[in-house]
Amino acid sequence: MFDTILIANRGEIACRVIRTARAMGLRTVAVFSDADAGAMHVQMADDAVHIGGAAPSESYLRGDAIIAAARATGAQAVHPGYGFLSENPDFVEAVEAAGLTFIGPSAKAIRAMGLKDAAKALMEEAGVPVVPGYHGADQSDEVLTRAAEEIGYPVLIKAVAGGGGKGMRLVEDPKDFADALASARGEAKTAFGNPDVLIEKFVTNPRHIEVQVFGDGTSAVHLFERDCSLQRRHQKVIEEAPAPGMTGEMRAAMGGAAVKAAEAIGYRGAGTIEFIVDGSGPLRTDGFWFMEMNTRLQVEHPVTEAITGVDLVEWQIRVAAGEPIPLAQEDLAIHGHAFEARLYAEDVEKGFLPATGRLGALAFPEGVRADTGVRAGDVISPHYDPMISKVIVHGATRDIALRQLSRALRETKVAGTVTNLAFLAALSEHEGFRRGEVDTGLIGRDIEALAAVPQATAQEVAVAAMVALGLDGAPGRFDGFSLWAPMARRVALRHRGEEQEVRVEVRGPGEIALRVGETDIAARWQGGAWRLDGRAMPAHHAQGQRITVFGAVAQVFDVIDPLERAAEAGSGDVIEAPMPGLVKVLTAEAGQAVTAGQRLAVLEAMKMEHGLVAPRDGIVAEVLVTEGAQVEAGAPLIRLEGEE
Repeated sequence: MFDTILIANRGEIACRVIRTARAMGLRTVAVFSDADAGAMHVQMADDAVHIGGAAPSESYLRGDAIIAAARATGAQAVHPGYGFLSENPDFVEAVEAAGLTFIGPSAKAIRAMGLKDAAKALMEEAGVPVVPGYHGADQSDEVLTRAAEEIGYPVLIKAVAGGGGKGMRLVEDPKDFADALASARGEAKTAFGNPDVLIEKFVTNPRHIEVQVFGDGTSAVHLFERDCSLQRRHQKVIEEAPAPGMTGEMRAAMGGAAVKAAEAIGYRGAGTIEFIVDGSGPLRTDGFWFMEMNTRLQVEHPVTEAITGVDLVEWQIRVAAGEPIPLAQEDLAIHGHAFEARLYAEDVEKGFLPATGRLGALAFPEGVRADTGVRAGDVISPHYDPMISKVIVHGATRDIALRQLSRALRETKVAGTVTNLAFLAALSEHEGFRRGEVDTGLIGRDIEALAAVPQATAQEVAVAAMVALGLDGAPGRFDGFSLWAPMARRVALRHRGEEQEVRVEVRGPGEIALRVGETDIAARWQGGAWRLDGRAMPAHHAQGQRITVFGAVAQVFDVIDPLERAAEAGSGDVIEAPMPGLVKVLTAEAGQAVTAGQRLAVLEAMKMEHGLVAPRDGIVAEVLVTEGAQVEAGAPLIRLEGEE
């Protein structure tokens, strides 16, 4: 067994690996970029090495710098986490050439599964069922278009080197195929450096069920399945284990196919075989097909750990050190049910756009496993994935675990950036999901209701007003007494783009009357705490002029300073950057006539592409940026001529 491990990653997965390594008595080394100098994983590790600039290409994708850091600190092994270089066979070979151990599969196994088209052909040879589709080398538009027609719509266009939903497009109508193909290729080229795609039949009412496998290079076991069907734009949102509706016969068939797939490539370490499953009725053994293999630890591995009692990172380290797989197949069993929800910094009301910001508060309820790589005070950077945490719960039954998940999400507190927390909570309480009626289209069908943000209550507005005036603490003995100032004050707040005025009257120590719209609210100090209309004041957080009130969901208010209030001159004529990013494509030109909805630019941010469209018909008056420019959120990009 080696004594020092370098973690070639950042964020929550780096912290996750460090925890297990330290529990095993091993020394850990972190690497970090300019943006991560004070990051949580850096402070947790025994040693840390700076490896470059904030952009991944200047740091976490620099295999040479990572290997040099390992050698300089005396590390004997490298754990890649997931993402970045975790599935890069050239990096694996470079690590081993340097005399270090790579904690993961061989370069040969990664290459075998690295391209979806080649992997599917290999699985067919091994007797694993695969989805009908085109996986050929000819990437001409004509061949791909014809293949889609022969397969039959709807079809999926998928990047052969893809993952995480990038470079993937669902096409339901032949007339949309050309645009979807161009978009998928562009995103695939950006994310993976490879624009090649494959075409697959899209399974109606599909479920995404994956099997956790673990191999020693010769034989393998499976640690049962996870259902990852709750997805938005092909990205997982909530995962669970075991899968709802799974039968013993189906589990044996899928587990057997997964083990067969792993053994066919001599797989070593933790990996995941992903299947697409027909969810139109009860699960059946002839209704699942191989989709891809992830030759690394998965983001959602904690739910498998919860139901099996296995620490997969410990297994990875032990097997990489030459030990056998710790448990045989017959020794593995399922205990209870587990869920994982991915908490992101993203603006749900703006189409789930990634968000940035400094976390003013971050707290999770007791009894919940929260795998995170950030703390209150940390910044969510535009350079990396905007995940804040994974919220994981485990219960004796699916119903109990789901209730725990709902409670955990309602009681999690985040301030300083917008998040998808309310969306996750609504999803955990969705009636169909509660019944186990899951498929990959569930979120899309009910997105309007799930993404709706509840309006702040009058009591929550009142709390924000009290915080704005500094009245949320213990009352002073002279509160309400004044010689020269009026007894009542007015507070102007902005909430979700709308302004609201609150009248606040301090009537004496421990007694405040507030009026929100037409609603009167009485705040009284009782038992060492404020109560509004008899109910306890909810938790809250103030950061500058921004106040977050933690109610059923977090409600954010901005205090408007009347001395600084100015008319906002903006109009619908200017197209602005919705987030920090790179202007990748710019099709607009001055003098060009455009129509509402026409794509004028593409902004690349957090590994994803976002099209910016004309808000109305008009003429482009001015293009304010150039292709390749790095812009901040709110930066003006294109201006249309004013409407007459």
